[in-house]
Amino acid sequence: MTTRTPPDRTPADPTPTSWAPPAGGRARRTSSRRLLALAQLANSVGDGAYYTTSALYFTQVIGLAPARVGLGLTLGWAVGSLAGVPLGRLADRHGARGTAVLLALATGLAVASFTLVHGFVPFVLVACGYAAAQSGLAAARQGLLAGLVPAGERTGLLARLQATLNAGLAVGAGLGGLALHSGTRAAYVGVFAVDAVSFLVCALLLAGLPRVAPGPARPRGSGAGVLRDRPYALVASLNTVLLLRMPLLSLVLPLWITERTGAPAWLVSALFVLNTAAVTLFQVRAARGVTGLASATRAVRRAGWVMCAACAVFALSAGASPWVAAGVLVLGSVLQVAAEMGQSAGSWQLSFDLAPADRVGEYQGLFGTGVTVARTLGPLVLTWLLVEWGTPGWLLLGAAMVGASYAMGPAARRAAARGAHPAALPPRAG
Repeated sequence: MTTRTPPDRTPADPTPTSWAPPAGGRARRTSSRRLLALAQLANSVGDGAYYTTSALYFTQVIGLAPARVGLGLTLGWAVGSLAGVPLGRLADRHGARGTAVLLALATGLAVASFTLVHGFVPFVLVACGYAAAQSGLAAARQGLLAGLVPAGERTGLLARLQATLNAGLAVGAGLGGLALHSGTRAAYVGVFAVDAVSFLVCALLLAGLPRVAPGPARPRGSGAGVLRDRPYALVASLNTVLLLRMPLLSLVLPLWITERTGAPAWLVSALFVLNTAAVTLFQVRAARGVTGLASATRAVRRAGWVMCAACAVFALSAGASPWVAAGVLVLGSVLQVAAEMGQSAGSWQLSFDLAPADRVGEYQGLFGTGVTVARTLGPLVLTWLLVEWGTPGWLLLGAAMVGASYAMGPAARRAAARGAHPAALPPRAG
């Protein structure tokens, strides 16, 4: 699809970086949202294929030991968690669109480079480059979205992009399944080529968006930026605790099902499909009532209780008969995905509303480190806590989710009161 690129704003344009209706009206805004969705779809298809096949490619084709693959990816995501803030700051200072395009191209190059790797050290270097580019791209895209979409509409659009993401991951997983069925080096390399091309397509689509004017340069000696904003950093840290749910579906539940329950192993795939379909169909509806800081903290608090209930239900599956365990696990998964959608909607709203309008990329870079930390530490912590401890571990995780969700309200009020957001949160939200 060919889309005419709208004229860029000039540096003298007085339009605030946070957002103002672009010249061209509703049609131009609709076009921008469509391009954002298509860019999301493009790279999510590639990512779905990559996530499905990468572990076996690294072990069976490159020949790395599983422990070394895990170590290399952990180091990579650790670097990625450190790169998000400076790359987000780069997007704020030099323009979110151009930065996002360059980082999408860098991500595609890193994916392609995996096909040339033949040892552990090159693998680690490429993994670090891949994770850093991915983290920076996420921050730059959030800054770009903030510059193109009104503040009151961002959470709704992010919900639609999340639904698009899940649909793309499902398609990509199907492509990856074909490669797994083939089992040849050529098939695996083909998957990596698809992923690399998907980021090239993503870059081209992002380049078709209107330019967002960079924020004003900050004076020298202005400090560590977002890292000095302790109230916002606390909100981001609490969100990281809530994001520990991320490894549940991909790692912990498969191990729990096979080692602690009598449920059939194919249920792992069914629960993944259930989660993906639910987010695709219902994420927009789940985000509909989240329009400000008060409603965002309520959504996070409700999600904490629902996630606690999911943990308790998952614990009940231990030792049950196969079909009882399967039914309990399905119920737990329904609760878990409901909590996921509510927590996502609330955290999106908080991450934007509590960030200064001219430093969205930098602040999103910090907020996005929650994902990389969950990917890095979550598997280790949750495997030990849940698979090893069993029921007490599930209950402890549920309690941690409720505690973090309730702490989010006071933390958000403190961040709003210190001036990060023009409208302070009411003293006792919801």
